[in-house]
Amino acid sequence: MKKILLVFVAILALIAFFGYSSVNSRMGATAQNQDSVLIQVPKGSSPAKVFQILKQNGIWDDEVAYKLVVRKKNPSLKAGWYEIPKGQSLEQVLDIIASGKIAVRKVTIPEGRASWEMPAYIKKAYPNLDEDRWNKLVQDPQFARKLGLEANSLEGYLLPDTYPFPIDADEEVILKQMVAANLKLRDELKVNLKSGSKWETLGNWHRVLTLASVVEEETGMPDERPIIAGVFHNRLRIGMPLGADPTVRFIFKNLTGPIYKSQLNSDSPYNTRKFPGLMPGPISNPGRKAITAALYPAETKALYFVAKDDGSMTHFFSDNLADHNKYKDVAAKNRAKTGAPQL
Repeated sequence: MKKILLVFVAILALIAFFGYSSVNSRMGATAQNQDSVLIQVPKGSSPAKVFQILKQNGIWDDEVAYKLVVRKKNPSLKAGWYEIPKGQSLEQVLDIIASGKIAVRKVTIPEGRASWEMPAYIKKAYPNLDEDRWNKLVQDPQFARKLGLEANSLEGYLLPDTYPFPIDADEEVILKQMVAANLKLRDELKVNLKSGSKWETLGNWHRVLTLASVVEEETGMPDERPIIAGVFHNRLRIGMPLGADPTVRFIFKNLTGPIYKSQLNSDSPYNTRKFPGLMPGPISNPGRKAITAALYPAETKALYFVAKDDGSMTHFFSDNLADHNKYKDVAAKNRAKTGAPQL
């Protein structure tokens, strides 16, 4: 009997050992998805609900192993969208859902785009973006106030950058994130003002962005931005109109092609060809470099500039009208050589 009892105990021990090893093996297995899978965990989801989500999405279907891992880790599972890569263990999957780091889509907004141009970039990642709602929110003064702006529009406050937007982001969420990035930049620049800053001269962040937006539109050459900003500061100081064609284009959303005399005669306060001083607000959304140029312009006596139109994308600068007119003639000859349109 003693031998039989020992054999029976040994068998039980072997069964327990192999059972434990089997469960451990199942708990340590990798998820079944062969590609990254996007899942949504609704608010208030219990561990049992999360298991059903994992099973329905082909990630995990071993309920016994799942329950044992949950009992072991006791994870605080959070609502949101999550991307589950292939080759993850169950513990890693649960860590992702417990992290709260929801899935994102990256969107790059180039410098100098007006607000109404941005949906074309965003819709590559968010094809269902509502452009009408986007434009209404941008022009909604109450929404601007809600975001902490002392402005009637978000134009100029949508900082160009590459953003990780939440995967389920809508127009409001995206705009909030872009404005927050703009205001963060404002605070950083204000805290770290250097000698020669024109912050006090311009008066406030709105006017900084307004001038920066014109600088942004006048040149794509980083080295020229401070010089062009210097020209505009000179003109503002003596009460001379900025004379910037991009401000006229903004009025009519005429971003390319010729500008007509009737447009140049517009009575819009944005028409800097006609009225001195800054416009009521930005004409586009300037990037960091244009904003920095507006704050720290180059020391220059120049009051005029004109594109060389020789393929270099650079400008002639002059401090008197006679030289400016000479440079305009040179630019016209350059256009004739290159076949560029006469504006």
